Amino acid sequence: MIGQRGEGFIDAMKILDGGRISIAALALGMARGAYEAAAKYATEREQFGQPIAEFQAIQFMLADMATKIDAAAMLIYRAAWMKDLGQNVTKESAMAKLFASEIGVEVADKALQIFGGYGYVKDFPAEKFYRDMKLCTIGEGTSEIQRIVIAREILNSLP
Repeated sequence: MIGQRGEGFIDAMKILDGGRISIAALALGMARGAYEAAAKYATEREQFGQPIAEFQAIQFMLADMATKIDAAAMLIYRAAWMKDLGQNVTKESAMAKLFASEIGVEVADKALQIFGGYGYVKDFPAEKFYRDMKLCTIGEGTSEIQRIVIAREILNSLP
């Protein structure tokens, strides 16, 4: 027997907490990759005699992408830090995984938008980020499951 009798489910859930942090970190890395590819492309692709990065709509997309990526990173860092301290991270890991994976999908979508028609061509990275990112909303529990976990943790912590 591994662990204590009757504690198997609790032990399994603790393993899921760590896995959720890992999936969140994976989503963060892919989101950063999609963002960096889109930002680089926006400085190289020209329309109407100027790089598309000069257009306000593209700048707003890049600004939103960067802001949300940083917010996801903070949730992940907090969950990982708490886990390193040996604290219960069920809520924090679910929050990090939910937010990072959902934002990752959003960032990949915006990257595809910035790439335009080239976003669907395998010669450019946007289509792969777009395809791969969705898996992060499923692995270690879907986004809907994360919301259930978060809500349960919040409600169980009320006095």
